[in-house]
Amino acid sequence: MRAEPLSLTGKRIVMRHKSGTIPVNKFSGESGEGVTIERIAFENLPDLGEWQQPERHDSHSFFLLERGSVTMEIDFRQYEINAPSVIYMHPNQVHRIIAFENVIVNAWAVNNENLNPKYLNLLEDITPAAPMPLKHETFVLFIEAVSLCIRFTERKKDQLYHSLLNDHINALGGLVISSYLEQRTPIDKLSRAELVTKAFREALDLHFTSFKRPAEYAQQLNLSTPYLNQCVKNITGYSVSYHIQQRVVLEAKRLLYHSGQSLKEVAATLGYDDYPYFSRLFTKVSGMAPIAFRNKNFD
Repeated sequence: MRAEPLSLTGKRIVMRHKSGTIPVNKFSGESGEGVTIERIAFENLPDLGEWQQPERHDSHSFFLLERGSVTMEIDFRQYEINAPSVIYMHPNQVHRIIAFENVIVNAWAVNNENLNPKYLNLLEDITPAAPMPLKHETFVLFIEAVSLCIRFTERKKDQLYHSLLNDHINALGGLVISSYLEQRTPIDKLSRAELVTKAFREALDLHFTSFKRPAEYAQQLNLSTPYLNQCVKNITGYSVSYHIQQRVVLEAKRLLYHSGQSLKEVAATLGYDDYPYFSRLFTKVSGMAPIAFRNKNFD
């Protein structure tokens, strides 16, 4: 979610730069603390231009939509978000704003170094997290916590300024995590099939560029291939192969859209030396050839 235009206080909290081949929005406090928070208001979407350009963030970023509505695309999936809602974005996720109206949003971000290690692990576990509507009582709690954090940003002369701000922004992140976890089944109540599927998804995110066959994931998890496939299909409705292909093609779309790599280089980055095979796989999963996808999104 872009925060580059002037905020209510007239301060810019985001600097745009290029990191590698994918556009990255850099969140940083005025002295590079690694944490930042701001309240931003817009009545209508300004001239589009860069606003609609997909990007990633260099930090874990959170948004409390206090008023209005936003249409966003996150990893090529579109969301219509109405206040009050909270949005969490992992640094790996690619997103863009399509439209918004009459918006007040509270935005905060924290990098890996300043994030509570326990929270970091939990955020990795809940990613990807869809935007989440908030109940009134939860929204009020968020507003109170955000307001306190913003007040701390006005006390830069305090000797413990950074520690206080860091602790409270971490607490805000904890509130977001807790809200997401409330919607999930506790891990001690997960069935065996759910635990296996969870472990598979974690392994897939780590190894999708090198492991392309269900048997490789089964070996990684010390399971038989039929049993792994049965568990994943029972829980998700889709086979292990389906999930592998979907993850590979999602990353391919990111690279095709954002990088200057050639089609063969994209295939090689994802572990495919045989470009024709990769092209057939991409076409089968996405419904169009890689070159067609790139050209369509560059038009």
